[in-house]
Formats: sequence, structure tokens, C-alpha cells
Amino acid sequence: MTSSKNGEKPQFLLHQDGDSVAVAVDDLMPGEVRGASIKEGTWYTMVINHEVPLGHKFAMVDLAEGDTLVKYGIPVGFMTGNAKKGDYIHTHNVRSARWQNSRA
Repeated sequence: MTSSKNGEKPQFLLHQDGDSVAVAVDDLMPGEVRGASIKEGTWYTMVINHEVPLGHKFAMVDLAEGDTLVKYGIPVGFMTGNAKKGDYIHTHNVRSARWQNSRA
């Protein structure tokens, strides 16, 4: 797992720089958290607006209804509502690209 030069362990990971969501590697409470991208090793400081359970996602950028959700550097879903940077992302505001493509 990625660690900083001082041995700090990330509280969240994104797969690569530019992903619009990150994944909590622990239960996160609202407030400041630190994490890193797996591919590039870039460290980020974010402010989380809601509780985010282990393994769940939050927005790295502001997202509007209809925006494409990017994870692993590829589109994985579509926003069904708006989310601000740091908001919890789950089934209440996103639709899987896999589900959407199976309905086309």
C-alpha cells in the first residue's frame, strides 16, 4: 500500500490521478482526511462532508447530474444527482455504467 515519506498510511485511495471518486480504506468521518493515488503515488488532502464507510466512494471533484463517474481512469457510472467535492457517492446519486449499458 502507498505510504508517505514519513510512513503515513492513506485514509483513502484513488486508482489514478484524475479519477472523480476515491475509496475509503477505513470508516471516514466528516472533516479532513489524507489519501493517495495508487498509480502515481500523489498525496491528497480532502475535506469529507459526510460519513463514508470502508470501501465506499466519495467525490474528488464537484459532480453534476449526468456527469460521468471516473474510477480506474475509465467511466464506471453516471451521476443521477449532484454531489459536491467531498460528498458521499453511492446508489442514491449514481447509476452504474454497466447497468446503463445493459439497458441501451
